[in-house]
Amino acid sequence: MRALWRWLGLCALALLCLQVFLVVRIALMAVVNPQSTAFQRSEAWRVARDKGALPWSQQWLAYGQIPDNLKRAVIASEDDGFASHDGVDWDALEKAWAKNNRAELRAEQKGTSKPPKVVGGSTITQQLAKNLFLSGERTLLRKGQEFVLTLALEICLSKPRILEIYLNNVEWGEGVFGAEAAAQHYFRKPASRLSAYEAARLVVMLPRPKYFEKTPNSAYLSGRAGVIAARIGDARLP
Repeated sequence: MRALWRWLGLCALALLCLQVFLVVRIALMAVVNPQSTAFQRSEAWRVARDKGALPWSQQWLAYGQIPDNLKRAVIASEDDGFASHDGVDWDALEKAWAKNNRAELRAEQKGTSKPPKVVGGSTITQQLAKNLFLSGERTLLRKGQEFVLTLALEICLSKPRILEIYLNNVEWGEGVFGAEAAAQHYFRKPASRLSAYEAARLVVMLPRPKYFEKTPNSAYLSGRAGVIAARIGDARLP
């Protein structure tokens, strides 16, 4: 019995040390730009394994260099409460949970084996926490770690810094990371010159960047971009 308690104690200590290590890394991000994220490293490994090498395009932009059009577009599309919430939008999370449950119920009633599309309620801060440190698996343990990291990001970093790190590291295609690389890749211009519609079009790609990279003439992409472009003026910057 003592051996079991000793083992549990060591596991708890290791978990605590891991959390402290991650919080220290997050605190350093207030002044040091992250060199890469867990997601980027996993993508580099996947492509290196399958294709031999990952063509990597990324150029860091300071917060003031990222156009307001793009900042407002990503807030309007991904997280309209970003400037005011504490990292988690509980209302959006509750709505996403209810929508997923309804989709599962309909799938069961129809007797289909195809899993329903999962709707997320993640904020920009939660997405950043996942991209920086976590895998893409959907487990309660990973979700719990995501909440801890989200809280640490909100405590240690300002909202503008969170948005800056997110927009410089998010994936916009195979090997395309960050706003500047995306603007150059899709529009052959610097991010500072993006129009409202172009910024909205980039943001609409975010949930499935590789898919939309291969289907640039998607009617959904164009239509949804128009909707987001119209909402940019109402988005509140931090």
